[in-house]
Amino acid sequence: MMKYIPLSLVILFCFILGGMVFKSVTPPRCDSLLENDNIFVLTGDVRRIPYAIKKLETLKYGQLYIIGAGTTTNVLDMPHVKVESLSKSTYQNALAIKQIVQKRKLNRIVIVTTEDHMNRSLYLLRDELPTTDIIACPASLSGMPTPGRVKRWTIEYLKYIVTLFGIKEG
Repeated sequence: MMKYIPLSLVILFCFILGGMVFKSVTPPRCDSLLENDNIFVLTGDVRRIPYAIKKLETLKYGQLYIIGAGTTTNVLDMPHVKVESLSKSTYQNALAIKQIVQKRKLNRIVIVTTEDHMNRSLYLLRDELPTTDIIACPASLSGMPTPGRVKRWTIEYLKYIVTLFGIKEG
């Protein structure tokens, strides 16, 4: 006689397996940058802006765009830095970036956000900018206690799933 596995266990297994895949496909490090790259950093975590500024400092002609309302770093006096402070969500960030990319006719951009936030950010940006070359440059969560990292990854995974179903805001 064949025993059936409860549906709840199947769903739990699929959720855990999907989460493992979600984490494993996240870009592990920043790809090579060109000397004239435009870096877009999504605010929301204290690691992102300092990491993006370090990347900007390695570029000869690069620009840095701080996207979102979360900037607390005094960057207004820095050359080659522009701040967009109207967008309040990852989807609104993607729309703000799209406007800048279209206005400046950019073919390639670099995205800086934390590693847990990268997959959903890339998904939304690639949906808005399908012909733009988007380079991932994840800021690491190293140094963060494991329970905090697990919680963040789980929340971002859930948001990613919701986004896949077409819900971009919320």
